[in-house]
Amino acid sequence: MLRIAVCVKAVPDPKEATRIKIDPVTRTLLRRDVPLVTNHLDRNAVEAAVQLKEELDAHVAVISMGPPPAETIVRECLALGADEGILLCDQAFGGADAFATAYSLAKGIEKMGGFDLVLCGMASSDSGTEWVGPKIGALLGIPVVTAVREIVERDGRSWKVKASLENGYRLVRVRLPALLTVTRELNTPRALSFSGIVSARKKEITEWGINDLGVQEEAVGLRGSPTITANLTIMNGKDSKRAVEMITGTREEAAERLVEKLAAAGML
Repeated sequence: MLRIAVCVKAVPDPKEATRIKIDPVTRTLLRRDVPLVTNHLDRNAVEAAVQLKEELDAHVAVISMGPPPAETIVRECLALGADEGILLCDQAFGGADAFATAYSLAKGIEKMGGFDLVLCGMASSDSGTEWVGPKIGALLGIPVVTAVREIVERDGRSWKVKASLENGYRLVRVRLPALLTVTRELNTPRALSFSGIVSARKKEITEWGINDLGVQEEAVGLRGSPTITANLTIMNGKDSKRAVEMITGTREEAAERLVEKLAAAGML
């Protein structure tokens, strides 16, 4: 049986972005007043895992780290077809940067037992570092392929994937166990179904804290985060507006004037 772990993040609803605040002391996001939704690219990771489950003999476990309301996100993944849900939930996990998040998730995956494939969205909508997935792979000691947009071939434990580059793609052959971060080009996530929602009610969500993972409080959350935000500047409406100048004329004339203005501004 192919064992698949999918890392899923509960992020603030982008539609409510104006309600997100920053703690002036810890300089971390305050998410408690903003509804949580599943990170968009993580939906692609869940879809990839469920499709593999439909084609192969596979078990799909979803793991997430977040406050108690994040349980609804894990439950949603179960309704989409995942078999098992795990939520890392402990006040000690709060305020984690990319490193501390990756460390906690890696410990959670280790506690889950053996696995063959770990799937992550390439980035999260609230931070976009694209760093958590690769760090999880490094901590687990397995190969990592980022920005996967197609699984081209599966030959036993040797898989070939197509991964996006800025001006093209690369074909990579990787041997399982491995971690893949995925892009939206990989698939189209399915919608929730009534039968899936009913089925998810019968599935249990396991909740683990730092004692369950066997980690020290100094290694996770804000205390385990090496990233330091030294200062914050709040932009007012006047400062955040940008001036716009329309350049007219033929294509050649407009291009020449644009080059002149960029050169005058010291950008060329």
